[in-house]
Amino acid sequence: MKQTALSQVHEQLGAKMVPFAGYNMPVSYEGVVAEHETVRKGVGVFDVSHMGEFLITGPKALELIQHVTSNDASKLVDGQAQYSCLPNASGGIVDDLIVYRLDAEKWLLVVNASNIDKDWDWISKHNTMGAEMRNLSEDFSLLAIQGPKAVEAMQSLTSVDLSEIKFYTFKVADFAGIEHVIISATGYTGSGGFEIYCKNSEVAQVWDKVMEAGAKFGIKPIGLAARDTLRLEMGYCLYGNDIDDTTSPIEAGLGWITKFTKDFVNSEALKQQKEEGVKRKLIGFQLNERGIPRQGYEIVSKDGRVIGNVTSGTMAPSLNQGIGMGYVPTELSAPGTEILIQIRKNTVPATVVKLPFYKG
Repeated sequence: MKQTALSQVHEQLGAKMVPFAGYNMPVSYEGVVAEHETVRKGVGVFDVSHMGEFLITGPKALELIQHVTSNDASKLVDGQAQYSCLPNASGGIVDDLIVYRLDAEKWLLVVNASNIDKDWDWISKHNTMGAEMRNLSEDFSLLAIQGPKAVEAMQSLTSVDLSEIKFYTFKVADFAGIEHVIISATGYTGSGGFEIYCKNSEVAQVWDKVMEAGAKFGIKPIGLAARDTLRLEMGYCLYGNDIDDTTSPIEAGLGWITKFTKDFVNSEALKQQKEEGVKRKLIGFQLNERGIPRQGYEIVSKDGRVIGNVTSGTMAPSLNQGIGMGYVPTELSAPGTEILIQIRKNTVPATVVKLPFYKG
């Protein structure tokens, strides 16, 4: 099992460690609800160094990115980032990712930890135009400093005005005494904040200074369990749960990152889906009674038919209500539709709702 550069730090802090995507990762420290509330109301810091980073450079970099990703990266200017996905050849998704434009010939792709090798092989296979590719995943660390107090808590650590880094933009700047760090506002929690990309050799210093600067703001380390409840309250997809090799971006409600202003892998088939409609859609639902929907539980129609399965589910700490997502037939996907969730022996009534669950 791989370690992040901070695995020992988490163990010393008393984190509960679990294997995740081949890495030894902190799942919780003081408990998921307390950690979730820290991020929603204050500021917390996640070690997400297991994520993968690919540097794509040279005059053919954009051409490769345009070919393998669904979104239109030609719209980006230096310092902008974009959520996108890698469509596969059969209508599904290889991975979802974030594309960062450093300059016209220098791009950073950030991919899911469990898919690093798969994504590298997929992009390499399509690199017939000869873009330069480097896999930096083993050399870089990533901290996510999240919450409404993040700007104020971290401002003393950098010379750039953090309040000017808008959602899905970034700066390459000094941070915590390290030069040339990427400070990015591409969070996965819905509560604001930043991601810090730095070298493995630098991250211990960054972590210590982040904890020091955030102390008077009540900063705490946060584990992956709270990361999951936070992202689910926002209705953000998790690869392997809500999207995978068998789910199309159109079915998953990701039509907004699927741009047909260009040709890309399997774009014709996805365009046809968009025009003709899909048979199933990813929905969000809230339970109308007490209960916790879990991944894999059956979704049942009012007339008793099994119509799908829960892809992600939890008791939402901010809402004190059971919430989840799953694929159902399109005709049962409209907000307000009543469905049932099979929780062990009970069928619990639920209602399809418009995402996000948490409105802030």
